[in-house]
Amino acid sequence: MKRQAEAKLPTEWGQYQIIAYSDNENDWMPHLAMISENTNLNQTVNIRIHSECITGDLFHSKRCDCGKQLDAAMKYIHENGGILLYLRQEGRNIGIINKLKAYNLQDQGLNTAEANIELGFPADARDFKIAVEILEDLGITSINLLTNNPEKISYISESSIKLVKRIPLEINPEKENLDYLKTKKDYFGHLLNNI
Repeated sequence: MKRQAEAKLPTEWGQYQIIAYSDNENDWMPHLAMISENTNLNQTVNIRIHSECITGDLFHSKRCDCGKQLDAAMKYIHENGGILLYLRQEGRNIGIINKLKAYNLQDQGLNTAEANIELGFPADARDFKIAVEILEDLGITSINLLTNNPEKISYISESSIKLVKRIPLEINPEKENLDYLKTKKDYFGHLLNNI
């Protein structure tokens, strides 16, 4: 994976440098690194590894907390410096079509993990090694990680990147996503204290 293009990107959370990463320049779905302008890459850097969730990130679905986590991470990074890594791993890496099928199974009583398994996928097929590759390309050696996910912590801890601390990124549950958040805590072991 390599850098394919980069540009300045003004956002409602401030100025960012956005870099597209993929294996080839014709990839329409590259992973993205968004570096806040007030970030020193030679010090410990605040990092959010965020997997794409078109329903939550773009359409503000209440079925999950993804969009609110993304907004909170962007606000934190704007205020404190850091990088958002936006990984194109929709629906725990099963894609939007299968994610919508999983939604229907959830409406019939399965939780998010059970629905993915019913469709023939792992409960979570995401690959966070991609994030490590991007961080290494950026020359980052030490990070604070904005996450509640122990799997992301493990990927970083087993890499060349030093994990200094975890910064919790908890979103208050709503009635529509409470079961989803309970599954994240009980099935996936997410570090959630407000559930």
